[in-house]
Amino acid sequence: MRRGEVTAMLHDVEHASAPAPIGPVFDAHVHLFPERLFAAIWRWFDRHAWEVRYRLQAEQVIEFLSTRGVTRLAGLCYAHAPGLARVLNGFMRDLAAAHRDVVVPLGTVLPGEPDADEIAREALGPLGLRGLKLHCHVQKLSADDPRLDPIYAVAQDANKPVVIHAGREPSSPAYGVDTDALCEVGHVERVLQRFPRLTLVVPHLGADEYAAYAALLDRYENLWLDTTMAVSGFIGESRTPMSVVKARAARLLYGSDFPNIPYAWDRELTRLAGAGLGEGERAAMFRDNARKVFER
Repeated sequence: MRRGEVTAMLHDVEHASAPAPIGPVFDAHVHLFPERLFAAIWRWFDRHAWEVRYRLQAEQVIEFLSTRGVTRLAGLCYAHAPGLARVLNGFMRDLAAAHRDVVVPLGTVLPGEPDADEIAREALGPLGLRGLKLHCHVQKLSADDPRLDPIYAVAQDANKPVVIHAGREPSSPAYGVDTDALCEVGHVERVLQRFPRLTLVVPHLGADEYAAYAALLDRYENLWLDTTMAVSGFIGESRTPMSVVKARAARLLYGSDFPNIPYAWDRELTRLAGAGLGEGERAAMFRDNARKVFER
């Protein structure tokens, strides 16, 4: 992408609500962190990725989106160090309790840390969280790493989803791992084979192996993809992501990655609204599929 195109994107105009044809939105991919951790994440983005446009704290994120047509959102967090997951899970529980009508809370766990399976069990049991979020780049493991097996087993038994950033993009050398090798699509297929009742959500349409992930949807009914950033034109979009949207809307969830994005909050909503989807397909991607996955 040429520099001028990137500059225009980063300064694109935002709108006060989601495009009218879409209707109410369930955003399946919204990051909610405590203030100090958000600040640390944004410093990392400043150095290694892009300038985050919306530097809003968790309460502000919820208010921003809920006043613009996002009636429900899945709150996501992830742990990068031992001992952090329980803190984040408690934070997410409390935030959701204060915003019961809007926030669907997901917890996290650091695979391999002491009592990881117990932390997952607490999150999906007593804390009442609706799933778990994992991040292969940040946590430096592949989706089929054996350290994840006890966590998958807990989620499968609880009938709760795992949202796992298992695709290769967007990436950065700053992660300190070879994300191409770590996140090749075969790792996810092995998880689906080993845990046939586990609901798995892969963000970013599996970027950048779009076609391969779309093909997995035919073989595994427990796999879902979310659209986060994949149709923005920012992470090396080809024609493939929008073709996946048009062909597979019945198995996709709309997600924004808000607030950690460099462009207008509704950029992808506007592009998706113009994708020529039917009313039923729009309802599935923008609301119904997220309800099936997170509100069981």
